[in-house]
Amino acid sequence: MERTTLFADVMLPLPVPGLFTYRVPFDLNDSVEKWRRVVVQFGKKKIYTAIVIKIHQTPPQNYRVKYILSVLDNEPVMNNIQYDFWNWISEYYMCEPGEVMNVAIPSALKLASESKIVLNPEFKGDYDSLTEKEYLVAEALDIQKQLTLSEIENIIEQKKVIPLIKNLIEKEVVLIEEELKERYKPKTETFIRLSEEYKNQEKLQDLFNQLEKRAFKQLEVLMAFINLSDFGHSKEKEIKQAELVKQIKNATSAINSLAKKGIFETYRKTTSRLEYFDASAKPESIILNEYQQQALTEIKSAFEKKSVVLFHGITSSGKTEIYIKLIEEVLKQDKQVLYLLPEIALTTQIINRLRKYFGNKVGVYHSKYNENERVEIWNNVINSKLKKSTYKIILGPRSALFLPYNNLGLVIIDEEHDYSYKQFDPAPRYNARDSAIYLACMHGAKVLLGSATPSIESYYNAKSGKYTLVELNKRFGDIRLPEIFVADLKKETRQKTMKSHFSSLLLNYVTEVLKNKEQVILFQNRRGFSLRLECDTCNWMPECKNCDVTLIYHKHFNQLRCHYCGYSRRVPERCDSCGSTHLHMRGFGTEKVEDELSILYPEARIRRMDLDTTRSKHAYQNIINDFEERRIDILVGTQMVTKGLDFDNVNVVGILNADNMISFPDFRSYERSFQLMAQVSGRAGRKNKRGKVVIQSYNPNHSVIRDVIQHDYLSMYQSQILERRNFKYPPFNRLIRISMKHKDARILNETAREFATMLRDKLGKRILGPEYPLVSRIKNLYIKNILVKLEKSENLNEHKKEILKTIDIFKSESGYKAVRIYLDVDPI
Repeated sequence: MERTTLFADVMLPLPVPGLFTYRVPFDLNDSVEKWRRVVVQFGKKKIYTAIVIKIHQTPPQNYRVKYILSVLDNEPVMNNIQYDFWNWISEYYMCEPGEVMNVAIPSALKLASESKIVLNPEFKGDYDSLTEKEYLVAEALDIQKQLTLSEIENIIEQKKVIPLIKNLIEKEVVLIEEELKERYKPKTETFIRLSEEYKNQEKLQDLFNQLEKRAFKQLEVLMAFINLSDFGHSKEKEIKQAELVKQIKNATSAINSLAKKGIFETYRKTTSRLEYFDASAKPESIILNEYQQQALTEIKSAFEKKSVVLFHGITSSGKTEIYIKLIEEVLKQDKQVLYLLPEIALTTQIINRLRKYFGNKVGVYHSKYNENERVEIWNNVINSKLKKSTYKIILGPRSALFLPYNNLGLVIIDEEHDYSYKQFDPAPRYNARDSAIYLACMHGAKVLLGSATPSIESYYNAKSGKYTLVELNKRFGDIRLPEIFVADLKKETRQKTMKSHFSSLLLNYVTEVLKNKEQVILFQNRRGFSLRLECDTCNWMPECKNCDVTLIYHKHFNQLRCHYCGYSRRVPERCDSCGSTHLHMRGFGTEKVEDELSILYPEARIRRMDLDTTRSKHAYQNIINDFEERRIDILVGTQMVTKGLDFDNVNVVGILNADNMISFPDFRSYERSFQLMAQVSGRAGRKNKRGKVVIQSYNPNHSVIRDVIQHDYLSMYQSQILERRNFKYPPFNRLIRISMKHKDARILNETAREFATMLRDKLGKRILGPEYPLVSRIKNLYIKNILVKLEKSENLNEHKKEILKTIDIFKSESGYKAVRIYLDVDPI
């Protein structure tokens, strides 16, 4: 029988254009299928995971085809809609499909070759010719057979091992091999069951009598097992050995003895790493007030005519309850729901609320989960039509967008205005809000954009009829919006009523709230202790050696640190420039606020929530839980504290420096400042009592601050939309930012100027720049930006093709190959 020669086009997780064709070995003809992962060699030595996109019988004409090495899956890991969505992301955001694949699938589903160092079979054991460190490596290899680079680093106690490895290769002592590393391993646990012989009541009673006389610990373990397993009932539970060990102290040896006697049987079983929650104790069904009910009715009615609704509900108006009602209806249709949130911090509160109603139907997907947990969620979602799948609702930040949905019915994008929905690095630099709308369209699903402070683009789309606008202007329970006061820092500084960075107005309210056993949130959008160290004699400030920024002082580490590249140095005692010892800290971040508050309020329990304090998996949750349980009196934070958190005992909110936000040189700074101040203000007075907000500013009459005080989103929108129309910014024009980077500023200047000229030949006055950004060097690479402004009415795809074509021509010039070019469509 003649065998069919098959070829497979595969996608690799690399920034290379197009698909690559590999030959399918005859013995894998039945295993290689569309959407399964396969292992392929790419280049001379590297081995990667690829995904099969197409199987055919046409051999490539211009190169010798390599074979697929192995198949990793028995089932598909993605689907047609997902692949089409990846392609759309690739085209719209001007990147390669492989770059989309690289960020879309969990790391544990990607195999990569790892360098292994092995002894050269030709090595004759001539250790005398080796240095001390070379000898240590050769000796270790003689024992362990192979080592990774990180293992060698530990053996010789130094980081730079490549020169040493190179010497060993030249001396023909070692060889480098590439070994495939499988990252995902299913979790297995040991379970215990009672052997069949002792399931007879008589035999079991005899056993009890024997153990009671001679082995009381074994009897204790056996009794605990019987209780846990519901022995004798029609449906007995499977019992993990770990459960018994947890319940009975020092139970391991007793379990082993019972297993040796044939009383217990142990077996290994694959288990889920994911947490499961009991939904049996459901709360009473949600009862909406008349305003919520009206909003829900309007949303449902709007979904009959349009696919996207902008839900503009003021803070504490009860938007989440309406989301839950909509989710209930979608689940009745046996469809999936994607619930996007801008920050991992927000998932903590929302997940608890959703699981009260939907139990194990709610899955959470974000970067704080480890690689293996994310794979299990991925598999659960792709099997959503099967009974073994539990998750019908997926909650998460922007990465949750890429899960393999096959039956989406509703996409909720909460806090849709938030800039965290935009991915900056690496490519694709996508906006999860906009991408989710496209994904929903592919599934025929509805989209609900929710916010108390909508983005100007979304509000314009609603006002112009592209979306439907539904508004909810009443707080739940008729709670009044907080009173907002402005502390004039210029006046307070002149009158000497400031205490450190706190106005007397703010401190008076904080003191009153603490006396009443209520809570305070203070917002400062800079982390660290002091923003800079400065010499009083010559104004010298220590800067990062890799970036054009001053270093920020972190008291906890007693270091000056760069927030761009991570570089750190000790705090100098003398000025590096003039030698003066008169060095002083200027500016303040969240760490300094926390420190100063502990002096002003020594009895208060003060915590900080910023990037430095929330790096671990459960850090967000622990802080939020402690605040909810009133174990924290004052919470100090960056913009993490501004987003959708609901605490019923917060009565004062302080915005410590409004001017920094407003004065930021960006066309969105007024919009962003309004959103941040309005959102953090909304945390005050959530229940039973009207809250107070104090905004500290040197410019208390600024129009943005006035709009925040009056809770007037429309005023801010109208002033900003007028400016954007006049100066051709979104939503009237589309923007593409082209960033060029090189280690040499002179070369970058020349090439950026030349590239901008080439673009102007094609696109004319639509090209602005090149110019240096606010931070002109990061990680030793100088940066220049070119901004492309494109009219909405014109063909965006044609202009994108012109840009990509110009980049290809530009890169073909030998002198320009070292210049890196990055594209950001719809930058924010």
